[in-house]
Amino acid sequence: MKKITKATYLKWYEDMLFWRKFEDKLAQVYIQQKVRGFLHLYNGQEAILAGALHAMDLEKDRMITAYRNHVQPIGMGVDPKRVMAELYGKKTGTSMGLGGSMHIFAKEQRFYGGHGIVGGQIPLGAGLAFADKYHKRDNVTLTFMGDGAVRQGSLHETLNMAVNWNLPVVFCVENNGYAMGTSVARTSKDTEIWKLGNGYEMPCGPVDAMDPVKVAEALDEAITRARKGDGPTFLELKTYRYRGHSMSDAQKYRTKDEVAEYQKLDPITKVRDIIKEKKYASEKEIKEIDQRVKDKVSECEKFADESDFPDKNVMYDVVYEQENYPFLAHKLD
Repeated sequence: MKKITKATYLKWYEDMLFWRKFEDKLAQVYIQQKVRGFLHLYNGQEAILAGALHAMDLEKDRMITAYRNHVQPIGMGVDPKRVMAELYGKKTGTSMGLGGSMHIFAKEQRFYGGHGIVGGQIPLGAGLAFADKYHKRDNVTLTFMGDGAVRQGSLHETLNMAVNWNLPVVFCVENNGYAMGTSVARTSKDTEIWKLGNGYEMPCGPVDAMDPVKVAEALDEAITRARKGDGPTFLELKTYRYRGHSMSDAQKYRTKDEVAEYQKLDPITKVRDIIKEKKYASEKEIKEIDQRVKDKVSECEKFADESDFPDKNVMYDVVYEQENYPFLAHKLD
């Protein structure tokens, strides 16, 4: 695994803080109705992405996930201004404003979505890995899902095929405690999700996903294994989300005390404390990072605010290939 150095911690701190503040800004503008539809925020889960990016080869590895998907493409190299513009529905967004919050997509940076169907991305992730194996490329695909998605039949079909075909894929369950508002304990006799891998004789295990170091170590082992041609791994990344499932979630299924206890494990605070303890940065330098993050978020908001909405004809251009399709025969207003 790549060494975890002073530069790593400083990058983790700035990246994770930016992702947190980016999501906080989205929550703010959502209330102002600048972002519409559903909005699922990543607050609390940042160590997963930070650790994953450290373990990946960003020149060739791929990532696919569900609808809690705003900061992953940023980590993969997408301009955050374009991500925010996409959430605003603006034409400068990653999909010209047509994907929105749940469907961020950036093929050039090897980020394949953003999928609104629970578990829908799981077989697609294995499909990406199959293509790499077929074409004899040593790429690896990280396929992320929530704990609720493991109840989808497609997961089990995919695990079975992936292990039979020895695909270069890592299945990552982001277990944030609740599938919407339903705890794992209410949906399964055994709450240790990682054990599902045992049924397919697939390497599997739990990971403390509030610590980017633990995530990086676990994913480095799984990615190395996949890249060597030894097949898939199934990991349960145990994390916690500080906000609701979406902005419409009243969170009546958990107490404020529970959230407060998990906030003591905040990965951003943990990384900042290590930076201070090891004297990787002075208080002044940390404040400079904080200000840089704040300015960057403001730039994203300004860009999204000032961008234009796409012409409504665009939505038809990306759906209908046939120019004289009957529905489009009538001139649009």
